[in-house]
Amino acid sequence: MTSTPTPSLAVAVIGAGRIGSAVAFQLRRASHAVTVVARPGSRRLAQLRRDGGIVLTNGDRAVVKIAEHLDEQAQFDLVIVTVLAHQAGTLLPALQRSPARCVHFMFVTPEAERLRSAVGADRATFGMAAVLATLDGDGRLGLTIPKTKAMQGDQRWVNLFRAAGMPSALEPDMGRWLRSQVPLTIAMEGVSVAGMRHKRGAGWAEARTGARALRAGYSILRGLGETPYPGAKKQISRAPGLMLTLILWGVSRSRFRETVGNSAEECRGLIDLLAAEAAQVPALGEAAGALRALRPAKADRDRAAPSRLA
Repeated sequence: MTSTPTPSLAVAVIGAGRIGSAVAFQLRRASHAVTVVARPGSRRLAQLRRDGGIVLTNGDRAVVKIAEHLDEQAQFDLVIVTVLAHQAGTLLPALQRSPARCVHFMFVTPEAERLRSAVGADRATFGMAAVLATLDGDGRLGLTIPKTKAMQGDQRWVNLFRAAGMPSALEPDMGRWLRSQVPLTIAMEGVSVAGMRHKRGAGWAEARTGARALRAGYSILRGLGETPYPGAKKQISRAPGLMLTLILWGVSRSRFRETVGNSAEECRGLIDLLAAEAAQVPALGEAAGALRALRPAKADRDRAAPSRLA
């Protein structure tokens, strides 16, 4: 399929971890003017400045502008936020002051409506990244573009990412899609984190804990009056526990765990956000407990998301 040509845009990417770096690399290669915002004083900021941009493990390079903070005076066409859901709140004041035409939140979150209200419904959009990426200890980016299309909530950004080599498709109800993605992300990441602790992946008991957490997450959404969306997630939420356990056990023993197995911080944050919502309904206490049972310990390394902006 031929990508729709898009004009060159001024884009800021907040978050210089594996996802932010991958998205910034692809957009710069597509001739957009890209600024990458990394946490002040962070190792990642130093790596970007040393390299003058983003460097792949094969040596390919994309030269980008590097900053410690979002320039609140700059007239960006698009600001892409790739931090974690539980970290986004600290960025809202700067995003509210920014004259950027659009703010695209690119992470799994149960709080899309809160973010939309904070920056303005006319400016906020949501999506996912169509990349599989890793960062090594020297700051080199391992980048794979899968064939699977990532959902975007605005056709403009579907066209933008497609033209930049990132398969994308339109999802009109992206906020609801992301909210229903939370239990699945928690389970996949939690079991993969456990799998990274062992040579051969997660044990059966750990996979079973993940399956229980997945079902508990959807029970919480239902208890809050929601139906998992779209239909595929509704089916997953109703799947037998044994089937879910087997799937998660297999995931933890595949190469996929190398991509998400370092996401302990994101997993903890999503569990805390969803469990906090469950606390509003006393009848959901058991489900919240099953969710917390999967929460990775602080000792688990989290190279994928070590800090607010890196």
